[in-house]
Amino acid sequence: MSQGKRIFNFAITAILGGVAAILALPSVQTVSAAEKPTIKHVLLISVDGLHAVDLANYVKTHPDSTLAKLSDRGVTYTKAFASRPSDSFPGLLAIVTGGTPRSTGVYYDNSYDRKLSPPGSNCSTIGTEVVLDESIDINPDLLSGGGNPGFNASSIDPAKLPLDPSNGCQPVYPHSYLRVNTIFEVIKKAGGYTAWADKHPAYDLVNGPSGQGVDDLYTPEINNADSPTSKVAATEAYDDIKVTAILNQIDGKTATGAPATVPTIFGMNFQAVSVGEKLPTAGYTDAAATPSAELQDALEHTDASLGKMVAELKAQGLYKSTLIIISAKHGQSPIDPSKVNKPGSLLKLIPAIAPLVAKATEDDIALLWLTDQSKTSDVADALSANKAAGFIRKLYVGESLASLFDDPSTDSRTPDIIVQPIPGTIYTTSTKKIAEHGGFTLDDTNVALLVSNPRFEREKVRDVVTTTQIAPTILKALGLKPRALKAVRLEKTHVLPALELNDD
Repeated sequence: MSQGKRIFNFAITAILGGVAAILALPSVQTVSAAEKPTIKHVLLISVDGLHAVDLANYVKTHPDSTLAKLSDRGVTYTKAFASRPSDSFPGLLAIVTGGTPRSTGVYYDNSYDRKLSPPGSNCSTIGTEVVLDESIDINPDLLSGGGNPGFNASSIDPAKLPLDPSNGCQPVYPHSYLRVNTIFEVIKKAGGYTAWADKHPAYDLVNGPSGQGVDDLYTPEINNADSPTSKVAATEAYDDIKVTAILNQIDGKTATGAPATVPTIFGMNFQAVSVGEKLPTAGYTDAAATPSAELQDALEHTDASLGKMVAELKAQGLYKSTLIIISAKHGQSPIDPSKVNKPGSLLKLIPAIAPLVAKATEDDIALLWLTDQSKTSDVADALSANKAAGFIRKLYVGESLASLFDDPSTDSRTPDIIVQPIPGTIYTTSTKKIAEHGGFTLDDTNVALLVSNPRFEREKVRDVVTTTQIAPTILKALGLKPRALKAVRLEKTHVLPALELNDD
């Protein structure tokens, strides 16, 4: 046999052997079109403060819980990270816009804008703090916020809002402060019915720039005169009000019980876990995130509330067609109670910088807007020279800041300097908290993320993902285009991996 024939025969034998080996392998598991869930509804839940480790611990110790059962039919992302800063506003906006403050323009619920004017100023001065919390309610002592019929943007007092000199000195409502659209606007434009429930009327924010994104916005004021955040049990009772709203919506009613239709997208935030992490009588007992009795109660109450929602979805025949997403706007720091350090305001710790600061937002982070941006280097030098006194771990200024956000010299809302203190340090002066959020640390940002549907198989994804990926995932699940979100286009946000969705 010639050498050429021997080579040819050897090649054929190798190929056939390779084919045989491939055929002998176990078949690849695929999901048929009939087995894929047809998603018609999305129930979106933020359990504020819920860390990834909290979810893992709870599922392990409570195998018969709602969270465990949802995990059995869901994808759990163990390395999911919330927004930076990890405040409630940017945290929720990450989930419902697909963007960070770089595109949303919203850094905190208490921030600053160099182009807006103070409330009541008739635009005579430029540059103002922008505070979008219970302080803008008509009457924050009331659960309704004082509106008529209440529980929505009608409870906001326009006299308490910042003013826009470039728009006839008109009040800037939370929704118009947002620079990009939300999933609620996209879904509503496509013919869907939308709903959301949250803790202040200021969550008018989720309506998006149109001001019309949410058909049924339900925002009972959490900081009312009854002080629901003073005790975990009181916060649980407050959460129950919104749980009732969700149950109404599952039954084809509005949050308050009027006839409606089942929302295409709906959901709420739970507050009890966050309060349970903060109160001095509660919190965690060790660095492994073992919950105190009060925090444990908050977790169990929240789990039971989720169980009510699942049961009602099943009763209405909606469970299989509903994608359930459980995550958190933010975590909380520190988990380890031995790390708590409450030295007071950074401006008092380093008094030399105080006269140069127009606005300081302080929790377990400090966002600084300066009276004169030409003094940025001077302030940064003073902070660097007093790192020990200020318990400072890292400064974000200049290029390190611009790499994350828009340049403060060109964007009216970007802080001039962000100070990340040593983990465990809390600058806020409140004596009622042993934990806070807002910072960039692992405890602040590594949040729970579980996506569940009864047709899913249990899976854990250990790749790093962000909560910005929730928004495009929701749109894809509903058969809509993720790129309909402006922030998704700007930041090139991808859908979450490992999910079998409608158009896969």
